[in-house]
Amino acid sequence: MEIMKSHAFVLLLSATVLCVNANITERYQKFINQHIFQRMSVDRCTSVIASRRIKTADNECKETNTFIRATTGLVKPICDRAGEPYGEMTKSTKPFDIVVCKLKGGRPGHCEYRGNSYTRKIAIRCEQGLPVHFDRDIYLLVNTS
Repeated sequence: MEIMKSHAFVLLLSATVLCVNANITERYQKFINQHIFQRMSVDRCTSVIASRRIKTADNECKETNTFIRATTGLVKPICDRAGEPYGEMTKSTKPFDIVVCKLKGGRPGHCEYRGNSYTRKIAIRCEQGLPVHFDRDIYLLVNTS
């Protein structure tokens, strides 16, 4: 009987770990869809956001969405050696080219965006070594002395 209880406990624990890992993987995939696009350009905000079905949890137009013009292979290491603590987030140690898309107008399903390009450090939330949330871009102060 004790052996059956211990097997049941191990099975339950394994199922819990798998569910947590599946949730993190799903959030990582959502992060990639919403924020990673190496070939993004400022004039493609409206079409890319529509084709990737990026919207709020209430199916409304997002006010702002930021695309990182890099590969996942360059962004993922921020959660490890290429990042540093930034409050509850992790900040990139190097700047990235980004495109920030801001809502011009429209309605759900027909959102219109205007894009601007910047070079900025980024702050993301990492869980289990994977980026799962884009928090903000960080303006770089340029030392002119």
